[in-house]
Amino acid sequence: MTLTQQGAQGIEKNDDVLYRQYLEGDTASYDELMIRYGDRLTFYLYGYLHDMNDAEDLMIEAFARIMAKKPKIGEGAFKAYLYKTARNLALRHQERERRMQAFSIDALDGELADIVLANGSPSGESSPVEEEMGQAERNRILHVCLDRIEPELKEVLWLIYFEGMSYSQAASVMKVNSKRIDHLLQRGKRQMRNELVLEGIMNAFG
Repeated sequence: MTLTQQGAQGIEKNDDVLYRQYLEGDTASYDELMIRYGDRLTFYLYGYLHDMNDAEDLMIEAFARIMAKKPKIGEGAFKAYLYKTARNLALRHQERERRMQAFSIDALDGELADIVLANGSPSGESSPVEEEMGQAERNRILHVCLDRIEPELKEVLWLIYFEGMSYSQAASVMKVNSKRIDHLLQRGKRQMRNELVLEGIMNAFG
């Protein structure tokens, strides 16, 4: 199906189309990208900054930098480019602190809890774990377990499961290669599984 056919059927435009339209002078397309990613990027930045006002400011700055520079971005790479830009801003903002100590997932909402406790699948399907406990309890358990694992592993779990990034996109954001992302993800899942078992959850990340 062509993009024209997709548009005619009212299908949501992808990032590539919106960014190209912005480069051609359509500022409304860029506004749509900000609506699409603004809140999620702010929560991601909050994981570094622990201050919502700072996170919102850097979210806006990340978009502004792209708007001003109008970089050439490869197909399917807008989201990763945006997050990498924001991450660089956050790291510079906290240059006096160790980078990975700065990252936490205190801003995490229930979506990642659902994913992790539903055997690590972003399908949204219910599981016995989900059926046996309420949202608040799932979030409590997830936060307790996340606090025990390495910060770098928290970040890769966030990018892959909550943000839905591919390995290559997450690698671009974290400035490592895809093989490293796979290694971190496997370690993260293993550590999370072990911690969840201690909390009485036996079938997470099955």
